Amino acid sequence: MRLFRLTASTIFRRKAWAICAFAVVVLPFLLPMISTATERPLVLQPARIQATWTAVWACTLLWGLFTASRQGEANTKSGLGDYFLTTGVSATRQWLEIWLAILVFIIPVALLGTGVCVLFAMPNDPAEHGMWWTMNFQYLALFLLAMAPLLGLAVAIASRFGGIAGYALTLCLAVYGLWGVGYLDNMLKLEPNPFLRAIWQFSPQYRWADLTQRLYFKQGAIASGQFWQLVAYFSAILVFSCGLSRLCFRTKSLA
Repeated sequence: MRLFRLTASTIFRRKAWAICAFAVVVLPFLLPMISTATERPLVLQPARIQATWTAVWACTLLWGLFTASRQGEANTKSGLGDYFLTTGVSATRQWLEIWLAILVFIIPVALLGTGVCVLFAMPNDPAEHGMWWTMNFQYLALFLLAMAPLLGLAVAIASRFGGIAGYALTLCLAVYGLWGVGYLDNMLKLEPNPFLRAIWQFSPQYRWADLTQRLYFKQGAIASGQFWQLVAYFSAILVFSCGLSRLCFRTKSLA
């Protein structure tokens, strides 16, 4: 796991992860204080939930995907990939170790966000505490299942086409899956189109992993059967993304 340790130590020394941790821990308390939430105590906790998960998503999409792309490109252009290949570390293992090193920083960010919501936005009614724990666990699980494949894909695309391409393509895919498919769905409800319907059906529905509004309005945990269907759906995307990432990933630069 030498490449894993090297990648993790490189990311750690750049200290950008500290900004993400600061944003997830501090902004949920700071932003509501400078907004109208202080005048309406009932919306203080919902505002904290909104700020927490906005920070988590922003850190993952902006910093996480950028870091993944940067490390994927660096592994190829610096010659590290070629070196580790000569020492017996296969391309598959190189991609996996880089991916895991990035997840080591993304998972704690998601855990921090979940912890803030559980500890500082818990409903006052004791009868709702169990539901709140379940809903936050569901959010954490779906978030990681949805975002982890994108991070691995960013590493792979960047290793072949460069860091800018890796970051731009995965960011656009994530934004489309989170918000674009919703607009496309609304468009199809107003005016059916078989071609657009086919595109929508094969589009990644990352928006199903965003339970911020469900937490905000305290709509309750997702039913067990539906939750496991979502887990299976995102797991299928994970398997597909892993295969695609392995096909894209390379250890040697063509230049």
